Amino acid sequence: MTKKSIREIAMAWREDKRPYVKQSTFAAYMLILENHLLPYFGESDALSEKAVQDFVLQKLNGGMSVKSVKDILIVLKMVMKFGVKHEWMNYSEWDIKYPTTEKNKELEVLTVAHHKKILDYIRQNFTFRNLGIYISLSTGLRIGEVCALRWSDIDVDSGTISVQRTIERIYIIEGEMKHTELVINTPKTKNSLLIGISREIPMSKELLALVKPLKKVVNADYYILTNEPLPTEPRTYRNYYKRLMEHLGIPKLKFHGLRHSFATRCIESNCDYKTVSVLLGHSNISTTLNLYVHPNMEQKKRCIAKMFKSLGK
Repeated sequence: MTKKSIREIAMAWREDKRPYVKQSTFAAYMLILENHLLPYFGESDALSEKAVQDFVLQKLNGGMSVKSVKDILIVLKMVMKFGVKHEWMNYSEWDIKYPTTEKNKELEVLTVAHHKKILDYIRQNFTFRNLGIYISLSTGLRIGEVCALRWSDIDVDSGTISVQRTIERIYIIEGEMKHTELVINTPKTKNSLLIGISREIPMSKELLALVKPLKKVVNADYYILTNEPLPTEPRTYRNYYKRLMEHLGIPKLKFHGLRHSFATRCIESNCDYKTVSVLLGHSNISTTLNLYVHPNMEQKKRCIAKMFKSLGK
């Protein structure tokens, strides 16, 4: 065995991985390597459980979330497996422990009243930029997916929106050179785009009524938010959204909260979880269940009452 440092293994892994992942995924891996893994493990030639556990605790004590730390460890494990495969290092099994004090943060969503207030305002104050917010609240699209929507993605005959791409600004590291780049990609997960089949989302009657007259006069190739050949980027649109919410007196909520609000309303309306999962483009139903399905005491009581009723009690 010819031992190499984690830094050397990571650089070889980087070049091996580059052709097989999306540009945005690759950029995320590079950020994790540069900001977290190489400064800590770069000069080591082994990844013992103790070293990894110490790294995890340092990150958590520094304020990082458990999810973010787990995402970093996924990359570290890929690097280790690559090193083991090439006989540059030994394999180590880790049983990492996480403090149990972290409570699940409640998702921030709009109240029903605020949800309605935004939709009503946009219907009365139509602009192309406002339409994007209306679409997010009516379909659960992510900000990058809304920014990437073209008029050709809206089919008024079938009453559906086709989610085929997403826009994001990614961080490119090429040796010593670093810059950001706006890229247009396929959506986030396999469920968002299965072998060329886009995610089809039905439009509400109200949304269809908004877009149907426009479809007769707009250029199909133009982006919806700008109604021009060039799109707006998510950062710019996020700033516009913040200003609009301030104008409406809506409490601060991240743009992604519109997606959470859509999903929460679906669950509150007793939509089945699988359908909500497919609408959101989640890769599996467990993501949807973990995020949105938190039965309250009334629902628990109803469930048990229903079960006993079925027993004829």
